[in-house]
Amino acid sequence: MDKATQGVDPDSPDAFLHIFLNLMGMVPWVALLWWNVVFIAVGALLGWWKGRTVEGIVWAAVLGPIGWIVVLVRPRPKAPAVPPPLPGRR
Repeated sequence: MDKATQGVDPDSPDAFLHIFLNLMGMVPWVALLWWNVVFIAVGALLGWWKGRTVEGIVWAAVLGPIGWIVVLVRPRPKAPAVPPPLPGRR
């Protein structure tokens, strides 16, 4: 609490903004960014393995490691049905 209110006059009208900015300054943004990149890369790999690359990326970006579980639990997509070949010409 002392770091968040350091240099802030509690009676000023913009005290909330200053406290909020002090709190945001304490967040390790670079580490969070790199963890997010790792989560998305693993999600893409798992999605590729299951045949759903874009879905793996989206779930990992939204839910992080929980998105990996979502991708792994969903079944593989079925191969599209191939029509029978056309009869040959005479």
